[in-house]
Amino acid sequence: MGMQGDFYQLLKEQGYVLGLSGEAGAHQQLTTATTILAFKYLDGVLVAGDRRATAGNLVMYDRTDKVLEIDRHSVMAIAGVPATAYEMARILEHSFKYYRRTQLQELSFEGKLRALSKLLKENVPAALAGTGTVAPIFAGYDLEHDAAKIYFYDILGAEFEGVEYAVSGSGSPTIRGILHYVNTWGEQPLSEMPEEQATVQTLRLLTSAAEFDSATGGVNRDANLYPVVKFITASGVKTMPDPQLRSLFELNVSRGL
Repeated sequence: MGMQGDFYQLLKEQGYVLGLSGEAGAHQQLTTATTILAFKYLDGVLVAGDRRATAGNLVMYDRTDKVLEIDRHSVMAIAGVPATAYEMARILEHSFKYYRRTQLQELSFEGKLRALSKLLKENVPAALAGTGTVAPIFAGYDLEHDAAKIYFYDILGAEFEGVEYAVSGSGSPTIRGILHYVNTWGEQPLSEMPEEQATVQTLRLLTSAAEFDSATGGVNRDANLYPVVKFITASGVKTMPDPQLRSLFELNVSRGL
């Protein structure tokens, strides 16, 4: 038997294998999802993603949700192949529940990070073959230490803490530069921004990324398409509703477009 409370180990013992084999889809243009970001704001951590999924130069889908709630205090944002990333998210969601029910306590934040790292390591053959590349951001509120935390990963499962922010996906170079600028020389650092101001910043960031990266969807007002924006605080995860995103966009972003 696997380690107590380890749901993924149980799956493996039943013969489960994560992701596609290295050969499957090796000569296909796979659907990939971009662009995601997370940063600490006044009350916790904001996590956001645009809605576009592409395969090569084709837009496959413009309503992708790349910001996935794993439990009440943690979110995984996905960049890479959605099929593999969604599978990882489902395993994590069940793993955390299984741990809670069998051990009668929450898995620690460090335990959650290790669980994702383990899945990414299992996925290395598919990632190297190009059939299952996933470079996620994991963000959450660590209740034990009363702190918002952000971690990002490379495709091999190496884990890095984003002390103030993290970005991933094809639009991330543009966003990283702007985040650094705003955080260093803006009127106030990101961590001091209240919820609405942080959301405006996010809409501006994703609109800028869409300007320079065709795989980033940005905002499409005609189709009523806005990024997914979630906040994680000590009281849990909440999603900014589209009508509010629309009004913040109209007032603070669209003027310059």
